[in-house]
Amino acid sequence: MKTAKSHKYVRGQNLKEYIAEQMKVPDFKKAWHDLDTEFELLESMIKAREKAGLSQEQLAKKIGTKQPALSRLERGAFKKATVETLQKIADALDMKLVIKMQAKRN
Repeated sequence: MKTAKSHKYVRGQNLKEYIAEQMKVPDFKKAWHDLDTEFELLESMIKAREKAGLSQEQLAKKIGTKQPALSRLERGAFKKATVETLQKIADALDMKLVIKMQAKRN
């Protein structure tokens, strides 16, 4: 994937500015938007855990795993998570897991 600049970070540039600059590159923009679903799932899972007042360690114990595994999941490694694991997390957080297919945005 090409980037708008030859280096990844310009001194004095914050992350928001860097991302805005990279969004000018079509390949980057597409890759970024392809992750929308994962970002939404990740954000909703973390918010639900925090709203429930649970630490990663407490939630991990409730679903029968260890804190480092939950931490990896919350950092974006949930592509390898099974529906069963996501359902356990939803149940532990008193949430409903909803999985659906819909048309892609153009």
